[in-house]
Amino acid sequence: MNPSPNLFLVGPTGAGKTSIGQRLAAHYGLPFVDLDVEIERRCGTTIAELFANEGEAGFRAHERAHLDEFSLREGIVLATGAGAVLDPASREALMSRGTVLMLGVDVDEQLDRLQGDTARPLLAVDDRRGRLESLAEHRNHLYEEIADLIFRGRRESVDDAVPRAIALLDRHWKRT
Repeated sequence: MNPSPNLFLVGPTGAGKTSIGQRLAAHYGLPFVDLDVEIERRCGTTIAELFANEGEAGFRAHERAHLDEFSLREGIVLATGAGAVLDPASREALMSRGTVLMLGVDVDEQLDRLQGDTARPLLAVDDRRGRLESLAEHRNHLYEEIADLIFRGRRESVDDAVPRAIALLDRHWKRT
């Protein structure tokens, strides 16, 4: 376990990184940063527009730079984008600069949670199930590889999930 005042949340789209992360930050009295929100704010455009204008590689370059900056802070809860783990330097930064909590979710639950979501460019396809399964196949091992702790969803509300996540963190997170 990486003793650190930072908590970094990784996991697939729809796992709850933002909603659970906000509540964890409030519970521990830490600032919360949603990496995708910060990228949009600083770039002055949406993630979808970044993908359209700069392609996935261009977006990933912004993501890598912002993750590097925010992961250097002391005492934050950072919700990464689902694809942030694709970059080896980003994985190294997360592992070395904070405690990494993976939020796990299965494809059926992702489909339920993301049913009305039209903002995510990688999900703008006819076969969402196939896309989510493919993303899981390529990314889940990366989340697990860098995770200090793994928190699996149980098809429950955020109100029910957060106390379980806090209990897990209180048992294992060594904040310096």
